[in-house]
Amino acid sequence: MLDICSMVINNIFMIITHHREKIINSIIYFAKNTKYCGKTKLLKLLYFLDFFHFKQTGKSVTGLEYFAWNMGPVPKVLFEELSGNMKPDMKNAIEDLPVEGFQQIKPKKKFEDKYFSKKEIKLLKDISFIFQDAKADDMVESTHLKNEPWDRTLKEKGEFQKIDYLLSIDSELLSLSYNEARDRMEEISEVHKLFGAD
Repeated sequence: MLDICSMVINNIFMIITHHREKIINSIIYFAKNTKYCGKTKLLKLLYFLDFFHFKQTGKSVTGLEYFAWNMGPVPKVLFEELSGNMKPDMKNAIEDLPVEGFQQIKPKKKFEDKYFSKKEIKLLKDISFIFQDAKADDMVESTHLKNEPWDRTLKEKGEFQKIDYLLSIDSELLSLSYNEARDRMEEISEVHKLFGAD
């Protein structure tokens, strides 16, 4: 009886993050609203989306984990998926990427904003506007700035190590304090453990 009650409570209170839908729709949005949106540029745009949002709210948009590769921050799981083994929902959303040469992202579907908050939509628009005409090489300086999360992770932990979102917290006016961001991360993690997450 207790197991049935536990299942019912978990189903009722299941936290729906829509991370997968946000990943796919962010890809579609960036591909449609920026030029030269190949795989490398896309990964940098997603990094900015997640880390800027975390800096302001204490949570990422997509739930992706980024790693400090020598060439920049990389969401390893998504990189591997885009590099050859796309899941059906991704295959339905974008065309297969060429194995060699420029790997332009070409959407097959329309962007769906229903999974995003107003703040997330504004950030998608702002990032697209800032980097609209940039090529991936032009964005390297932005992701490799000294003392930013990628740089600090590479120097302190080494290559291929996970980048801690808390490294995005600084003294800027729009940034949460380090303690606020850490507390929000812990609260989100605890709720996910208690009730499950999508």
